[in-house]
Amino acid sequence: LQDEETRKDYDYMLDHPEEYYRHYYHYYSRRLAPKVDVRIVILVTVCAISVFQFFSWWSSYNEAINYLATVPKYRIQATEIARQQGLLNKTKEKGKNRRSKEEIREEEEEIIKDIIKNKIDIKGGYQKPKIYDILLFQILLFPFYLCKYVVWYGWWIYCFTIKGQEYGVEEKLYIIRRYMKMSQSQFDSLEDHQKETFLERQLWIRENYEVYKREQEEELKKKMAMDPRWKRYRRWMKNEGPGRLTFIDD
Repeated sequence: LQDEETRKDYDYMLDHPEEYYRHYYHYYSRRLAPKVDVRIVILVTVCAISVFQFFSWWSSYNEAINYLATVPKYRIQATEIARQQGLLNKTKEKGKNRRSKEEIREEEEEIIKDIIKNKIDIKGGYQKPKIYDILLFQILLFPFYLCKYVVWYGWWIYCFTIKGQEYGVEEKLYIIRRYMKMSQSQFDSLEDHQKETFLERQLWIRENYEVYKREQEEELKKKMAMDPRWKRYRRWMKNEGPGRLTFIDD
C-alpha cells in the first residue's frame, strides 16, 4: 500500500466490497503490468525497424545487380572489362588446382557482378543502401538536417527572392521536382534526356508545367483507351462490375 494508486483502490474496495470483479481486475492489472521503461521499448523498436530496412534495401540492391547481369548490354561490357583486367583468365587453372566447370562459371558470374557494382551507378529505390538512410540514423541526425534545411532555405530566400538572381540548373531541377511531387531518389532515377526535356520546356515556370501536366494526362488517357487490358476492364465494369444489381423473375 505504499503506492498512492494502490491505496485508492484499497479504500474503494473497503467502501464498495460488492464490486469484487472490479477489485480483481485492478489487482491483477497492476501485478501483471509490464515494468519495462517505455524508452527502452521505443529504442528496441527503432533498432529493429532500422535493421529490417537495411537488409531489405540490400536485398533489393542485389536483385537489381542480378538483373543487370542478365542484360546483354551490361553483361558484354562487364565481360570485356574483366578480360582486359585479366580476371577471367585466372579462373582457368590447370593441374591440381583445376576446378569443375560449375565452380569456374560461378566465379566468373561473381566477377561480372562485381564489375557491374563498381561501374554502374544504380539510382532510385534499388540504389546501394547507405547506413545513414536508415531510421535510427535519420532520427539521430534530424537536428543536423533541420539546421541544414533552415540555412539552405534562408540562402534561397536571400538569393532568389531578395536579390532576384536567376535560377541555375540545379535550382530549376529542384523546382521541377517539387512540382512533380517526386522524392529525390525517384527524380534521380529518371533518364538524363527526360531532365533535358524538362529544362528545354522550362518546366520550372508554373504555367509551362501546368501545360506539360495536361499533355501527360491526355497522353495517359489515350494509352489507357488503346490498351486491351483497360478495354476488357471497362467492358467488365459495364457489364458485370461490382455494385450491379439484377432482378430475375422466377
